Amino acid sequence: MSYRRTRGLRGSTLEELINMTNEVYKKRHVAIIQKIPTPITPIELDREHGNISRAFFERASTVDYIGAVQGIPICFDAKETAETRLPLQNVHEHQIEFMREYELNGGVAFLLVYFKKTDEYFMLPFKVLEKYWMDAEKGGRRSIPYDAFDKELTIQGTNGYALNYLDTLNIYLTRE
Repeated sequence: MSYRRTRGLRGSTLEELINMTNEVYKKRHVAIIQKIPTPITPIELDREHGNISRAFFERASTVDYIGAVQGIPICFDAKETAETRLPLQNVHEHQIEFMREYELNGGVAFLLVYFKKTDEYFMLPFKVLEKYWMDAEKGGRRSIPYDAFDKELTIQGTNGYALNYLDTLNIYLTRE
């Protein structure tokens, strides 16, 4: 059973769980990981409520999170799917390019994926994502099936972390 069900966080989004986890990582001096805001330009403001009611994206963002874990640079994006597959349309070409460059420069890139149907969280290494991306560009399937997600890279909520993805990252790095 996942952390969401056992801890009563059913309404939380994947990013909220990641943000909570990142705060604990920071407080415990385990890692420093920051959420990268999407650059927007407001068009219309709701002055009464202090909200932006209309805006446009200035440029394509990179990934959702960038940071360092004990000297290892990491970057990742968070994706949710209600299906038993991850549609590649949920990933953007500029994100693939950024993650490719990040890894070429010594970093580790990946996706954190939440399958709503099975209530499971996985780390998907960039090399797996890139393989499916390149296959799709050649006319292959346009999604990554649930069965392609390595069950050893399941993410759990442990040791006071909502989603202890660094334990999963460690499993991945020790295998490589």
